Amino acid sequence: MGDRGLFITLEGSEGCGKTTQSQALGEFLKQQGYNVLLTREPGGTAIGEQIRAILGDQQNTAMHLRTEVLLFQASRAQLVEEVIRPHLARQGIVVCDRYADSTLAYQGYGYQRIPMEQVRALVEFATGGLQPHLTLLLDLEVEIGLRRRTRGGELNRLDTYALDFYQRVRDGYLEMARQQPERWVIVNAEPPFEVVQAELRRHVLARLQKA
Repeated sequence: MGDRGLFITLEGSEGCGKTTQSQALGEFLKQQGYNVLLTREPGGTAIGEQIRAILGDQQNTAMHLRTEVLLFQASRAQLVEEVIRPHLARQGIVVCDRYADSTLAYQGYGYQRIPMEQVRALVEFATGGLQPHLTLLLDLEVEIGLRRRTRGGELNRLDTYALDFYQRVRDGYLEMARQQPERWVIVNAEPPFEVVQAELRRHVLARLQKA
């Protein structure tokens, strides 16, 4: 893994199974003897979890889009500096459920109300330029994902948006994957959990062999 560890992110739209898949992937890598840190966005730190609660609160319907974008970046900046960079410096593996590409997909491609160059500049500032070594995109048809999402647990503020919004989010993810094929791997998230998990492990182990 070189002298700076390995930074892995899982991305995807609603209902794709990122959270459970990232947890299972992290546990698998620990069982293989790797020094693994499993974290999530927004959140992952005491400060970040407080921001996550604000972002997900359905009562915050008056939140302006710029406020939303900045809150995501505030949580991200804290996570990068407090958690991710220190673990990578110890040559560990970080597995993160969402990262900066989520902002580009949702607040950039999804909303289409803030110029993408402005969104990218905010992300660059928040991350200090830290990019994942490997991003696993759990891709799923929007209608299937939303059905899974509403069956699987509580709704949050972002779940109330229209179908076309989530389609733009998915298209944005696929476009980013097309632009950086050396970093992104697209995994079909529709098959059963075990099938998807096996595919994720295969790609991660292949990346570790190259490191």
